[in-house]
Parts: sequence; C-alpha cells; structure tokens
Amino acid sequence: MKSILLKIVLFIAIIVLGYLIYDSITQPIEFLNEKRHRDVEVIQRLKDIRDLQTYYKGEKGQYTNSFDSLIAFASVGEIPVIRLIPDPNDTTFTLTIADTLGFVKVRDSLFSKRRNFVIENLSIVPFAEGEKFELDAGEIDRGGVKVSVFEAKVPFKVYLKGLDEQRVLNLIASEKALDRYPGMKVGSLTDPSTDGNWE
Repeated sequence: MKSILLKIVLFIAIIVLGYLIYDSITQPIEFLNEKRHRDVEVIQRLKDIRDLQTYYKGEKGQYTNSFDSLIAFASVGEIPVIRLIPDPNDTTFTLTIADTLGFVKVRDSLFSKRRNFVIENLSIVPFAEGEKFELDAGEIDRGGVKVSVFEAKVPFKVYLKGLDEQRVLNLIASEKALDRYPGMKVGSLTDPSTDGNWE
C-alpha cells in the first residue's frame, strides 16, 4: 500500500515539476512574442505621426505639439503632385524643372490604402485602453540656426500593460541602465532628428 501511495506522490511530483519547467521556458517566449506584436502596432502609429509631422512642417514651417492640429491638417491639408522633367537648356542632363500637376489631400496620400485606418485615433496608443501618446514640439539652436523639432513617445509600462509585470520592469531597468528611453519614441527635442529609437 505504501509503495502504491509513494508511486502516486512521485507521479504527481513529476507532473508538477514538468509543468513548472515547461512554464519557465514558454513564459519568456510568450512575453517576447506579445511584446513584438504590440511593438509593431505602436511603431506603425509613431511612423504615421512622423509622416504627418513632416507634411505639417512642410506646409506650416514648424512641427506641432497638438494632435488636434495634426488630425485637422490630415483631413483638410493638401500636398502638391509634382512632375520632374529634364531642363531642355541643360546639356549635362542634371537639372530638372518641377511641374505642379495638382494637389491631393494629405489623408488620401498617406492613408488611402490602409484598411480600417481612423485618423481620429492617431493619438491613441494601441493596447493601452485610451491612453495617448506624449507629443511635444519646439525649437533648438544648431550653429546659430533655429531648428524645429518634435518628439512623440509612449513608455513600455503603458502599452505593455497586462503582460508579466516583472518582465516589463526588467525591460525598463535595462533600457535605463543603457541611458535609453524606456519605451518607443520618434523624433527628439534635443537633436534635429526624426528617427525612431527602434531604427
């Protein structure tokens, strides 16, 4: 009787240990897979913000720190459709003449091929229950020249909410240890750059 009971206890212990080993291997993989999935969505939204900011600056001369202004610009703003033709007076074939063919709405130019894209959701962080991206803009001095800059960002703790809390904290700590922003961001308020920190 004791040997049967001992076998049952050992069998249960083996199953529990097997599960714990399996779980310790799969949890980090599941975390990384879900993080990558969320990263893709957040990065796409940040790229959309960057593209709109670029067109906005081209039209207005500086970036904006207001999502309302960006969204309004995307809805009514227009960009020229330009055809470049070679200058007939240039024998080196290096000069071109820009011929404006017309104008197209910014919204149609950037987002017409994107399914289910809603411009009004531009400021909303995916997977974050209504949280918004932080957006700021300003000017910095570079060699005596005023340069317009912007920055849009979201911390890991916002868009990775609901995932393993300790792994998120470890990710934040590792980014801070490397003196990097603990999240996703595009642009910079200290450098004239529109790069994302994932690039």
